[in-house]
Amino acid sequence: MKAVFKAGAALAVLAMVVPADARSGGEHHAEVADGTTASDEAAKAEALAEAMRAAELWIEGQRQFRKIPAISAAVARGDETVWAQGFGTTDRAKTKPATPDTIYSICSISKLFTAIALMQQWEQGKVALDAPISEYLPWATLADDPRESVPVTLRGALTHSAGLPREADFPYWTGPDFPFPSQDQIRAKIASQVPLYPASTTWQYSNLGLTLVGETVEAVSGQPFADYVTANILDPLGLDDTRPGIPTGLYGGQMAVGWGALEPDGSRPQVALFDPAGITPAAGFSASVADLAKFAGWTLRLAKSGEAEVLRASTLREMQRVHYVSPDWETSWGLGFAVRQEGGTTIVSHGGSCPGYRSALMIAPKEEMGVAVAMNAMDDPGTVARGIAALVKARGEAKPFDPVEGVSLSDYAGVYGGQPWGADYMIIPWAGGLTWLSPDANEPAKGMWRLKPLGEDRFRVVTDKGDERHEVLFERDRAGKVQAVRQHSNVSPRLRGL
Repeated sequence: MKAVFKAGAALAVLAMVVPADARSGGEHHAEVADGTTASDEAAKAEALAEAMRAAELWIEGQRQFRKIPAISAAVARGDETVWAQGFGTTDRAKTKPATPDTIYSICSISKLFTAIALMQQWEQGKVALDAPISEYLPWATLADDPRESVPVTLRGALTHSAGLPREADFPYWTGPDFPFPSQDQIRAKIASQVPLYPASTTWQYSNLGLTLVGETVEAVSGQPFADYVTANILDPLGLDDTRPGIPTGLYGGQMAVGWGALEPDGSRPQVALFDPAGITPAAGFSASVADLAKFAGWTLRLAKSGEAEVLRASTLREMQRVHYVSPDWETSWGLGFAVRQEGGTTIVSHGGSCPGYRSALMIAPKEEMGVAVAMNAMDDPGTVARGIAALVKARGEAKPFDPVEGVSLSDYAGVYGGQPWGADYMIIPWAGGLTWLSPDANEPAKGMWRLKPLGEDRFRVVTDKGDERHEVLFERDRAGKVQAVRQHSNVSPRLRGL
């Protein structure tokens, strides 16, 4: 239960397809414009609603078990955000609830906006991806390196294959003050930095590389980087809560405060707010998950419509195809986007990790689905994103049980005692029956066994392989309220409803 899905596999499951025979009952209804029936659409809506309810319960459980102060998450389907929610609290006093509009540092997801800004210049013929960066930034020449190498190019920087040092030569990831350098400091220091590798021989993630991409945007556009991105990307897309910087005036209000890694005693230290300064193109943006889902929806809309909107559709395709594969074939990268294929599905993504904040944005273009997660603690947003995706897949693939007269599934929903053998668990309605949900599990949809209603508070266990097993009996008190579940002669009390 503790193993972690690969990120690509997680997004591959986001394409929720409800089988034609997954309707409740056997009624047939008129087809709508795309060939589906009204009952098909109702079944899909019900499936998505149950999956998202399960996701909400599981995410809150994860937040509590991991002691994460705040998590916000959103799911896009096509260009529509179909679900968004916040969990926990965002301020030091732990009184302000997180929402989908809560702002977080999104750190390296910033690189996607920087890459888009550069590709706008490429569309206008102002830059060539395979020209040396020094053509646009004469000061961006590293110290002499005796190793033979091809030039350091914009394509190399966008794909993290240029051999550049990972960072500008300043200790800005070191707390408690996180001393990010200014543009002038980066420019003055770069001539003393030596390439880590000859260009195009090794994949090496580089914040310095994407910082230089942002500097190129500024140089060729003739505008300050932040002004350019705001006017040409954020404003046209209506991303009102996304900024090339940190909104210090909103800190502790709409912007969540940051917390560190989990300590052995279960606490998390406070992390001071930082100013990304000259590293903003690589790691300095802030955003809400509502905006990140909207951004994902824009990429899906652009790909589907083929009409230019901020970028040409062909340019987006170019960014989302593989331009570099590492020598070990383990890492593949597009122009700004991480790109990989899992189970026949192409996944484009980026994550972010800055002091006090972590985030993940994953998109499955062909399946027209995306998920965004942000949190204000040093934990793993990918686990949350993968869990959401897996629950959507599991519910979409589940063939509903036939309804049983007199059975109200909501009667049984609740938190049941698992001690001393394990954590308390949940039983929730799921595809015409019930299922177990473990809030402490990293893979909430793995091995989902179900309960098929038989009537009179009796259910049949059905394994994830479809095998029917033993009966389970729910017990009620004198008032008729479900108070326990009996399985193999043993009883788990119902601690509270859901």
